[in-house]
Amino acid sequence: MSTSLPVETPPGKLALYLQLIRWDRPAGWLLLLWPTLSALWIAAGGFPGWHLLTVFTLGTILMRSAGCCVNDVADRDFDRHVKRTAGRPVTRGAVSVKEALLLGAALALAAFALVLTTQRAAVFWSFAALAVAILYPYAKRYIAMPQAVLGVAFSFGIPMAFAAVQGQVPALAWVLLLGNLFWVLAYDTEYAMVDRDDDLKIGIKTSAITLGRFDVAAIMLCYALYLTIWTLVLWPQSFNTFYGAALVAAAAQALWHGWLIRDRQREPCFKAFRLNHWLGFTVFVGVALSYAPLFWR
Repeated sequence: MSTSLPVETPPGKLALYLQLIRWDRPAGWLLLLWPTLSALWIAAGGFPGWHLLTVFTLGTILMRSAGCCVNDVADRDFDRHVKRTAGRPVTRGAVSVKEALLLGAALALAAFALVLTTQRAAVFWSFAALAVAILYPYAKRYIAMPQAVLGVAFSFGIPMAFAAVQGQVPALAWVLLLGNLFWVLAYDTEYAMVDRDDDLKIGIKTSAITLGRFDVAAIMLCYALYLTIWTLVLWPQSFNTFYGAALVAAAAQALWHGWLIRDRQREPCFKAFRLNHWLGFTVFVGVALSYAPLFWR
């Protein structure tokens, strides 16, 4: 009787690849999508058209998936010591480093092919976006607040959207990126709070560790800065009651997240992180409705 292990079937391998790119956890790409779509609407002065909407929606999913591949390869030696990440495919050896990198490269190339259907400026800025995305997994080894690097990576859809619509990146795009960076700092610090005990043991640097007992206060300040910046730069551009209502609803969600994380417990902190995509969706709805002629023109 043979005792050899069964050969991995293609369907089984596909399941591992889907697990690698977090297909069952859409919160990650939704956090990228909503500020990107908001920027598309702002840059276009309304609905940007089905072509750009499709390019940036699919591109967001593809790049987030590629980022997961790179991140898991870079962190494979750390992840086995963290309860939440020990079972990831690369970490446990179910997917090889070569496979993960090839998959990541294929996904990034597919995203680049989509960008090539837009303006030259967007193609140019896509190289900077890729560089930041690759840099982030290694930032946590050297930078006390690596979430700031992630904030740039997760906000780069904003200048990309302006470049694709207008052929340039105006100052407004960079200010919106700055505001969005504070939002990323808020929710990714919540995420880092989940793994703080494990990260302290293995020597990874995170904002949750750096901020220490000021973590909750800093998160709430970041939420406030995000919403304040987006209010100050967008309200003068004929934004209306819908946008105001969306900001109030987003602020209420931020306060709720603050309540969830107040005791720094793992599950409530992870819940607050996962629910942030609804905050981004709320702001996007406010932006989109502010341009809806049916209501306000």
